[in-house]
Amino acid sequence: MPLLASLPEGTLRQLWHGSVPHTAPAGQQLRAVGDPATHLLLLLRGQVSATTTTGAGRVIRFGEWAAPCALDKVAVIDGAGHTATLTALTPCTVRSLPRDRFLGLVEDVAAVRAHVLRVLAGFARRQQQQLAATATLPAHARLSAWLLEQAAAGPGATARPGCRVPLPGSQQDLADLLGVTRVTVNRALARLRRDGLIEVEGRTLTVLAPELLQLRAQG
Repeated sequence: MPLLASLPEGTLRQLWHGSVPHTAPAGQQLRAVGDPATHLLLLLRGQVSATTTTGAGRVIRFGEWAAPCALDKVAVIDGAGHTATLTALTPCTVRSLPRDRFLGLVEDVAAVRAHVLRVLAGFARRQQQQLAATATLPAHARLSAWLLEQAAAGPGATARPGCRVPLPGSQQDLADLLGVTRVTVNRALARLRRDGLIEVEGRTLTVLAPELLQLRAQG
């Protein structure tokens, strides 16, 4: 787990014994938005989504996280309650680390503190980019940008022709992630497919022309 990778084995064993194990089937809610963040959830196996619901009943999907990772560190740090509802997309194995143990690591271990700062900085940057996209970009541009991001192999990498991107659940889930309606996503997918930029096979999208997708992503 990146957050704990720099810790010596003895400290890791202490954290293991001081945490609480839990398994969750696909579809189970791990935490609800606003719940007290008394423990840091360490995702050891599986995949989790983060969502919230507006007062008007619209679901906003912030993204998905795959093991191994620590979930919603922001909520554990500020103590103001979970920032999203965390739901298992696949069978998950987690361990719950008490908040005071995690904060102690942040205060005492320079590598953990640096990792947390990088994560928080990246989160703030992505939120700003997402806000700008939601306010200014049409649906096909948001979809194109998301496809390119998912198709890239990692930070700094670029998508290649033939990259396969699984849908994050259903088309409704993708619509929630992009901040549009399911009908709008369906039309955007159909447009990209008609123009030869992607192929759609069930719940998998294949990127055919990443250079053209990049142009679409600019609006």
